[in-house]
Amino acid sequence: MAVLDGMKKIMKILLKFGREKMKYLLGVLVAFVVLDGLLTEFLIDGGRAREGNPLLEPLVGDIGFILLKVAGSLLCAFILWDIYKRFPRVAVAATWIAVAGYGAIIIWNTSLFLLA
Repeated sequence: MAVLDGMKKIMKILLKFGREKMKYLLGVLVAFVVLDGLLTEFLIDGGRAREGNPLLEPLVGDIGFILLKVAGSLLCAFILWDIYKRFPRVAVAATWIAVAGYGAIIIWNTSLFLLA
């Protein structure tokens, strides 16, 4: 029962967001996606990694790859902002999940630089 209460408290903290904090979180998400693209470019050019997404793999090394990452992340941010206006808790939870996921990817990509 204590674990459930703890989880409820954590969720309240994470989901209690104002408009300015949500804008900041969306900015972090866009920055993480673009950083992922840049790290991927450097890792692939150095022969340390390969693109895991088969749809993006042919674009790596081309300007279209970074442009697609920027455009896609901005589109996602605008969609999440639109969802936030109607269903703020859903949008905040989804954005936190995306930020955590991309944070993990960035940590992984950065570790490949350090290990190689």
